[in-house]
Amino acid sequence: MSLKTWKEIPIGGLILEAGNAESYKTGDWRSQRPIVDHEKCINCLTCWIVCPDSSVIVKDEKMIGYDYDHCKGCGICANECPVKCITMKPESDFR
Repeated sequence: MSLKTWKEIPIGGLILEAGNAESYKTGDWRSQRPIVDHEKCINCLTCWIVCPDSSVIVKDEKMIGYDYDHCKGCGICANECPVKCITMKPESDFR
C-alpha cells in the first residue's frame, strides 16, 4: 500500500487484519532503549509480563534480550523490574 498523504490512511489505521502488527517495525519510534544487566537478572520474567509490545525475548524460561524492531522504549520493564537490572539508555548512544 503506497500512501501519498495522511488523508489516504483508512479509518483505524494501516493494521486492518488481525495478526499483522508484527509486519510493522515500530521500534524506530524509540528514544530510549532498555538494556539488561544479565548478572543482576533473576529471570522473574516480570519484564516479559508487563511489556505492552511483547518485545522481551524469553528462551528456556530466561530473559535473553529484546526485539528492538518492535520495542518502543516505554520503560515499563525497567520501572517494574524488582531487582532494577534494566536501565534505559538514550537511543542516540546506539546509532
